[in-house]
Amino acid sequence: MRKKIAFQTFGCKLNFAETSQIARQFADEGFEIVDNKETADYYVINSCTVTSIAEKKCKTAIRSVKSRNPDIKIAVIGCFSELKASELNEMEEVNYIIGNSDKNRIVELIKNEENTIDKSCNGFNFVPVSKTKNFIPSYSLGDRTRSFLKIQDGCDYFCSYCAIPLARGRSRSDTIENTVKSVHDIAKSSIKEIVLTGVNIGDFGKNNNQSFYQLIKELDKVKDIERFRISSIEPDLLTDVIIGFVAGSERFLPHFHIPLQSGNNIILKLMKRHYNRELFAERVFKIKEMMPFACIAADVIVGFPGETDDYFDDTYTFIDSLPVSYLHVFTYSERPNTKSIMLGNKIPMNIRRDRSRKLQMLSDNKKHLFYTQNIGTKRKVLFESDIQKGFIYGFTENYIRVKTQKNTELINKIVDVELNDLTEEGVFKVII
Repeated sequence: MRKKIAFQTFGCKLNFAETSQIARQFADEGFEIVDNKETADYYVINSCTVTSIAEKKCKTAIRSVKSRNPDIKIAVIGCFSELKASELNEMEEVNYIIGNSDKNRIVELIKNEENTIDKSCNGFNFVPVSKTKNFIPSYSLGDRTRSFLKIQDGCDYFCSYCAIPLARGRSRSDTIENTVKSVHDIAKSSIKEIVLTGVNIGDFGKNNNQSFYQLIKELDKVKDIERFRISSIEPDLLTDVIIGFVAGSERFLPHFHIPLQSGNNIILKLMKRHYNRELFAERVFKIKEMMPFACIAADVIVGFPGETDDYFDDTYTFIDSLPVSYLHVFTYSERPNTKSIMLGNKIPMNIRRDRSRKLQMLSDNKKHLFYTQNIGTKRKVLFESDIQKGFIYGFTENYIRVKTQKNTELINKIVDVELNDLTEEGVFKVII
């Protein structure tokens, strides 16, 4: 009888790409992949540690699945298990703790579990992630009409608030040739859109004398994929050449996700970011100059140590002055072994949350303005398998959400639409 295995993923698009790759490995070895709400023999959580909330969600999921299925064996992989194996080791529900260097060996370890050592904090961390130079390519398939393609891993920036370099190691990537091969493999599944993901994708190729710009030029030649999106890219790595290339490309979409983190230069310096706010603004205005209807998202952290009321107001005013489309707002979370926890002038949690609410309201206003600016324009929508209350949903090339009457034949189809009817829920309703 085939063993059943379920997966749950927390965190970034990179984690989703890796989980999908690992799941396919299990399927190839004869395991039956089931939904994480079903009864299974094994349950794999790909974890996140970017905030304390992400860790709490992981622990809650572990306890929940064990209470539903007492006999299940639970494996935790990813960033939480890499940085806090001892904490997971204290949970009786957890059977396997596997760090980032060895998570792709989980199939081997579970298949041969009778020969493995007992669970321990470092039991499956055979190679410290800080020393690994290996890049394991991965991409998502099957559960979406778009694929998340991992093109890069790790980070050399070591921002003072961030534990990800500690969890994923130094920056590394595959070759352009191998990445293009992965794109061709994805194209065989009839997927229309690929999202390029990584920890710091602008760093692509630095270990083999290649560059992100060289990569996207080669990917643009793959005619079997109709749409490419660039996920989060640092402002100091987003060059005029890259922006100009996207502006002239038929496949790379006018959608940018650029981390800001703070709109105050003093806080940016304390964060050890690699740019100032003037450079960020320059990037935003350059995009809008070349692609007036481009969608620009920005990450912002509120409540960083030393962020006075004046500094926060500076950030708010700065963002308000920019033509960004929406924000991802994060409340600062102390991460062990990061430099920022040594800083003084901690911000009380109630003030952090209040600032987060204020920026989220600003984000909502920015997004509404961006949508209204697109009224009357013609766009191409890729419809997904997202069906709710009689409607099917999709996204335009500049990442505007659209819905139309349910029609399953539209799934994974790119359709020309005109954006006129902006509903109260903040979605354009169109007639196909």
